[in-house]
Amino acid sequence: MAVIDQTGASLGVLALREALDLASSRQLDLVEVNPTADPPVCKLLDFGRFQFEYTKKQREAKKSQKSFTLKEVRFRPSVGGHDIETKVKLIKRFLDEGDKVKVVVRMRGPELAHPQRATLLLDALAAQLVPHPVERPLQTDARTRTMIVSPLKVAAAKPVG
Repeated sequence: MAVIDQTGASLGVLALREALDLASSRQLDLVEVNPTADPPVCKLLDFGRFQFEYTKKQREAKKSQKSFTLKEVRFRPSVGGHDIETKVKLIKRFLDEGDKVKVVVRMRGPELAHPQRATLLLDALAAQLVPHPVERPLQTDARTRTMIVSPLKVAAAKPVG
């Protein structure tokens, strides 16, 4: 097997017993890095330290990862103007926080006879939320009309100079 020391220098092809003796003499572990290579590649390293650094990198990657939640705001087709304004403010706040918003218009009873009112309401909401893109346009179910609005993409900081 090909053996690499902790600094990254190649020690050549060694027998398993030799590599294990070398690892124990340096108080390190022999870790198989690439078992499919011919010959297999092993590395001398402190495995506990390696695991610690690996989990530390995973935590850092998780911190920098942006997660979002899908918030839902419900309307009825016969909603009043002031209620629309209030819910639009709520939707804008969710979008500014980086969350996606699912806007749902539910119809019941006699409202089902006029599904175009729900469509008009969603179109008006999309117009009021104009800088934010509508990710998934109007979808129609039996009693509901839905759309998903996503937050604006944050522009990457450009280097000065």
